[in-house]
Amino acid sequence: MNRQARRITVFVLLLAAILFPFFNTSSFWLDFVTMTLFIAVLGQGWNILGGYGGQFSFGHAVFFGVGAYIQVILQAKFGISAWLAIPFATAGGIGVGLFIGYLSFRYGLRGPYFALITLAFAEAFRVLATSLDVITDGGQGMYLALNQDPARSMELLQFLSGEGYYVIAVLLTIVSLLIAWRLEHSRFGAQLMAVRENEAAAQALGVNAFRTKMWAIGISGSLTALGGVFYVQKFLFINPNIAFGPAKSIEALIVPIIGGMGTIFGPLLGATFLHGISEITKELSASLFADRPGLDLMIYGLILILMLSFLPTGLIGLGKRLLRHFRQRSKKTLVQDYARGR
Repeated sequence: MNRQARRITVFVLLLAAILFPFFNTSSFWLDFVTMTLFIAVLGQGWNILGGYGGQFSFGHAVFFGVGAYIQVILQAKFGISAWLAIPFATAGGIGVGLFIGYLSFRYGLRGPYFALITLAFAEAFRVLATSLDVITDGGQGMYLALNQDPARSMELLQFLSGEGYYVIAVLLTIVSLLIAWRLEHSRFGAQLMAVRENEAAAQALGVNAFRTKMWAIGISGSLTALGGVFYVQKFLFINPNIAFGPAKSIEALIVPIIGGMGTIFGPLLGATFLHGISEITKELSASLFADRPGLDLMIYGLILILMLSFLPTGLIGLGKRLLRHFRQRSKKTLVQDYARGR
């Protein structure tokens, strides 16, 4: 696909996303797309660090949880507006990312060691959020007061209908895609991918690997923290298990792996597939195996295992292979037709 075709495709997709609420009358599909975009943002946050940077994190929920808790604490405890709380929540994600990155990258932790230290930080923050009853209300979780005044929806960043959250999810997705696009077309992105491929060789060529990875984890932390902000504003509730539990870390990790790590649209494609399969397996389990709780998770896990086993480059990689195959086949057909013509 040439550059012009890619631009047209992106324009059509953006136009479809903008017009979707005007042609959709189902609250289910509106919520489905909204949550798909939310998952894609989390996946893109992981993709910046893991896909482009090669630094696999098993505890990305720490950034999600920090952003979510700062957002809700500033509103519920200190009466700060939702919009004013967002920069602090984002800065919190950046700060935690830089702290973890400094401890890890300064002392050469990489691969499984880096994955484990991120997992350890997520668990440590979960225990901390459970223990600090004065600030976080402990394991009971924290709530935001429900807005019932339509005139204050934008002020409180709470909407009485799903369209408002959908618009916010679309904007966050566009921001995440622009970050990934800029990464692929910048010197910093080239340095980050060089570190991913061979850190020693990149350093020999003059790349400051430590600084490059610190930038990557800072960007990744900020984007994932924004996902936490969105979650709190939509569901008006957060607790330590949701914020720092393994579910969000696994979700953020699997989405780009399924879609295609180190690609712009991989997390979005992976989120669509992942969320779609999740809903399908839930429906199948409820209709066919109503007295067998947990079968949806088994089916879900089996599909993921097959995907990871037979599609290591993700759905983007599969699409490229199929496109290459059809191109070669069409060229072969043209050559055969030309030979018959002669």
